[in-house]
Amino acid sequence: MQFIGLIIFAFVSVEIFSYAAHRFLFHGILWKIHRTHHAARKGAFELNDIFSAIFALFSILLMVFADKPFVISIAFPIGLGISIYGFVYFIIHDFFTHRRFLPFKSTNKSLLTIRAAHQRHHQTTEKIGIAPYGLFIFDYSKFGEKISAAKTKRAEVKTI
Repeated sequence: MQFIGLIIFAFVSVEIFSYAAHRFLFHGILWKIHRTHHAARKGAFELNDIFSAIFALFSILLMVFADKPFVISIAFPIGLGISIYGFVYFIIHDFFTHRRFLPFKSTNKSLLTIRAAHQRHHQTTEKIGIAPYGLFIFDYSKFGEKISAAKTKRAEVKTI
Protein backbone atom coordinates (compact mmCIF):
# COMPACT_ATOMS: atom_id res chain seq x y z
CA MET A 1 0.00 0.00 0.00
CA GLN A 2 2.91 2.34 0.75
CA PHE A 3 4.23 1.70 -2.78
CA ILE A 4 0.98 2.88 -4.45
CA GLY A 5 0.67 5.77 -2.00
CA LEU A 6 4.16 7.02 -2.89
CA ILE A 7 3.37 6.83 -6.61
CA ILE A 8 0.21 8.90 -6.11
CA PHE A 9 2.05 11.31 -3.78
CA ALA A 10 4.79 11.83 -6.39
CA PHE A 11 2.27 12.34 -9.21
CA VAL A 12 0.36 15.00 -7.26
CA SER A 13 3.58 16.60 -5.99
CA VAL A 14 4.92 16.98 -9.53
CA GLU A 15 1.79 18.87 -10.59
CA ILE A 16 2.14 21.23 -7.62
CA PHE A 17 5.87 21.63 -8.31
CA SER A 18 5.18 22.14 -12.03
CA TYR A 19 2.63 24.85 -11.31
CA ALA A 20 5.08 26.75 -9.09
CA ALA A 21 8.07 26.21 -11.41
CA HIS A 22 6.05 27.30 -14.43
CA ARG A 23 4.72 30.42 -12.77
CA PHE A 24 7.78 31.60 -10.88
CA LEU A 25 10.76 30.14 -12.78
CA PHE A 26 9.66 29.49 -16.37
CA HIS A 27 7.92 32.88 -16.55
CA GLY A 28 10.75 34.35 -14.47
CA ILE A 29 14.48 33.74 -14.72
CA LEU A 30 14.07 30.84 -17.18
CA TRP A 31 11.88 32.82 -19.59
CA LYS A 32 14.50 32.83 -22.39
CA ILE A 33 14.19 29.05 -22.58
CA HIS A 34 10.44 28.77 -21.90
CA ARG A 35 9.58 31.54 -24.38
CA THR A 36 10.13 29.00 -27.17
CA HIS A 37 7.02 27.20 -25.96
CA HIS A 38 4.90 30.33 -26.33
CA ALA A 39 6.23 31.22 -29.79
CA ALA A 40 5.37 29.59 -33.10
CA ARG A 41 7.35 26.37 -33.34
CA LYS A 42 9.76 25.80 -36.20
CA GLY A 43 10.22 22.05 -36.36
CA ALA A 44 9.30 19.20 -34.03
CA PHE A 45 11.24 20.40 -30.99
CA GLU A 46 11.67 23.61 -29.02
CA LEU A 47 14.29 24.70 -26.50
CA ASN A 48 11.66 24.42 -23.77
CA ASP A 49 11.73 20.62 -24.21
CA ILE A 50 14.94 20.66 -22.16
CA PHE A 51 12.79 20.94 -19.03
CA SER A 52 10.99 17.68 -19.83
CA ALA A 53 14.32 15.97 -20.43
CA ILE A 54 15.65 17.16 -17.05
CA PHE A 55 12.53 15.95 -15.20
CA ALA A 56 12.69 12.61 -17.04
CA LEU A 57 16.37 12.19 -16.13
CA PHE A 58 15.58 12.88 -12.47
CA SER A 59 12.81 10.26 -12.55
CA ILE A 60 15.05 7.70 -14.24
CA LEU A 61 17.87 8.26 -11.75
CA LEU A 62 15.49 7.73 -8.83
CA MET A 63 14.33 4.44 -10.30
CA VAL A 64 17.76 3.17 -11.40
CA PHE A 65 19.49 3.87 -8.10
CA ALA A 66 16.57 2.84 -5.88
CA ASP A 67 17.03 0.26 -3.15
CA LYS A 68 16.00 -3.26 -4.04
CA PRO A 69 13.52 -4.87 -3.78
CA PHE A 70 11.59 -2.05 -5.42
CA VAL A 71 8.40 -2.69 -3.45
CA ILE A 72 10.09 -1.56 -0.21
CA SER A 73 12.05 1.27 -1.83
CA ILE A 74 11.02 4.88 -1.39
CA ALA A 75 12.93 6.23 -4.39
CA PHE A 76 11.53 3.79 -6.96
CA PRO A 77 7.80 4.55 -6.52
CA ILE A 78 8.56 8.29 -6.34
CA GLY A 79 10.53 8.03 -9.58
CA LEU A 80 7.72 5.95 -11.08
CA GLY A 81 5.11 8.53 -10.02
CA ILE A 82 7.16 11.30 -11.64
CA SER A 83 7.50 9.17 -14.77
CA ILE A 84 3.76 8.44 -14.92
CA TYR A 85 3.04 12.16 -14.56
CA GLY A 86 5.50 12.87 -17.39
CA PHE A 87 3.81 10.31 -19.62
CA VAL A 88 0.31 11.67 -18.91
CA TYR A 89 1.59 15.23 -19.39
CA PHE A 90 3.19 14.29 -22.71
CA ILE A 91 -0.01 12.69 -24.01
CA ILE A 92 -2.37 15.47 -22.87
CA HIS A 93 -0.07 18.47 -23.34
CA ASP A 94 1.94 17.60 -26.42
CA PHE A 95 -0.28 15.22 -28.41
CA PHE A 96 -3.72 16.59 -27.56
CA THR A 97 -3.34 20.23 -26.56
CA HIS A 98 -0.49 21.35 -28.83
CA ARG A 99 -1.01 18.66 -31.48
CA ARG A 100 2.67 17.73 -31.60
CA PHE A 101 4.16 14.44 -32.81
CA LEU A 102 1.06 12.15 -32.82
CA PRO A 103 -1.94 14.47 -32.39
CA PHE A 104 -5.37 13.10 -31.65
CA LYS A 105 -8.90 14.43 -31.31
CA SER A 106 -11.29 13.82 -28.46
CA THR A 107 -14.73 14.89 -27.36
CA ASN A 108 -13.93 14.07 -23.71
CA LYS A 109 -15.10 17.03 -21.63
CA SER A 110 -12.18 16.80 -19.17
CA LEU A 111 -9.59 16.80 -21.94
CA LEU A 112 -11.32 19.66 -23.75
CA THR A 113 -11.45 21.65 -20.50
CA ILE A 114 -7.72 21.11 -19.91
CA ARG A 115 -6.99 22.19 -23.48
CA ALA A 116 -9.17 25.31 -23.14
CA ALA A 117 -7.37 26.31 -19.93
CA HIS A 118 -3.96 25.76 -21.48
CA GLN A 119 -4.90 27.70 -24.61
CA ARG A 120 -5.95 30.57 -22.33
CA HIS A 121 -2.45 30.52 -20.90
CA HIS A 122 -1.01 30.72 -24.42
CA GLN A 123 -3.05 33.78 -25.40
CA THR A 124 0.06 35.83 -24.80
CA THR A 125 3.68 35.44 -25.82
CA GLU A 126 4.74 37.83 -23.08
CA LYS A 127 6.75 36.94 -19.98
CA ILE A 128 3.93 38.08 -17.72
CA GLY A 129 1.77 35.03 -18.20
CA ILE A 130 -1.93 34.44 -17.94
CA ALA A 131 -3.12 31.79 -15.48
CA PRO A 132 -3.44 28.84 -15.34
CA TYR A 133 0.13 27.63 -15.04
CA GLY A 134 -0.58 23.99 -14.16
CA LEU A 135 -1.84 21.25 -16.41
CA PHE A 136 -4.42 19.97 -13.93
CA ILE A 137 -4.54 22.77 -11.32
CA PHE A 138 -6.98 25.47 -12.41
CA ASP A 139 -10.59 26.55 -11.93
CA TYR A 140 -12.41 23.83 -13.88
CA SER A 141 -15.77 25.55 -13.56
CA LYS A 142 -14.45 28.59 -15.43
CA PHE A 143 -13.33 26.57 -18.45
CA GLY A 144 -15.82 23.71 -18.21
CA GLU A 145 -18.69 26.14 -18.77
CA LYS A 146 -17.10 27.24 -22.07
CA ILE A 147 -16.80 23.63 -23.20
CA SER A 148 -20.44 22.92 -22.33
CA ALA A 149 -21.60 26.07 -24.13
CA ALA A 150 -19.59 25.16 -27.23
CA LYS A 151 -21.01 21.61 -27.28
CA THR A 152 -24.55 22.94 -26.87
CA LYS A 153 -24.01 25.42 -29.69
CA ARG A 154 -22.68 22.67 -32.01
CA ALA A 155 -25.63 20.43 -31.13
CA GLU A 156 -28.10 23.23 -31.92
CA VAL A 157 -26.46 23.85 -35.30
CA LYS A 158 -26.71 20.14 -36.19
CA THR A 159 -30.44 20.00 -35.37
CA ILE A 160 -31.38 23.07 -37.42
